[in-house]
Amino acid sequence: MSEVKEFTARHRFAHITARKARYVADLIRGRSVNEALDLLQFTPNRGAAFYGKVLRSAVANASHDESVNMNRLFVFECRADDGPLLQGRLRYRPGPQGRAMPFAKRLSHLVVKVRELEVADAPKKGSIEEPATATAEALVKGKKPAKADAKKKAAAAKAAKPAAGKAPDKAKKSSKGKKGGGEGKKA
Repeated sequence: MSEVKEFTARHRFAHITARKARYVADLIRGRSVNEALDLLQFTPNRGAAFYGKVLRSAVANASHDESVNMNRLFVFECRADDGPLLQGRLRYRPGPQGRAMPFAKRLSHLVVKVRELEVADAPKKGSIEEPATATAEALVKGKKPAKADAKKKAAAAKAAKPAAGKAPDKAKKSSKGKKGGGEGKKA
């Protein structure tokens, strides 16, 4: 069995908070590289530009290996780790009544790893199976991809709907303006 090769790219000390970058990281994790690049191109978040560059760098790293099929790459790992504060210190801005209010300019380390889909995991030509991205997501999560079963989905949808019974009666509130919560006159 051949060892699966991973190709990594990092952007260290990126001028974006890790929390904001994680929104974009969660968006592209487990997707094929082409789909992820298209998604990043039209995502309005600021982190999309950072991750677009890092993902292209990881693909370029993979292109140096001639045995890798570039069309079968997917984003195996995508994360944003906390970095240090800018210049290692807090900044201050004026606060109310002459106070100084501290704020932090945070940095982060962005990491993208791409991997080639294995031949055994890819759908066969002419067969009706899940797309490659679903297989890639399953590999990232460490699970085997499951086929969709229409009967199971229908049964789950029926179980999720509430019972068609009477709605619970709501207590009538008086509009007489009493604060004590006592009963008002009923008409």
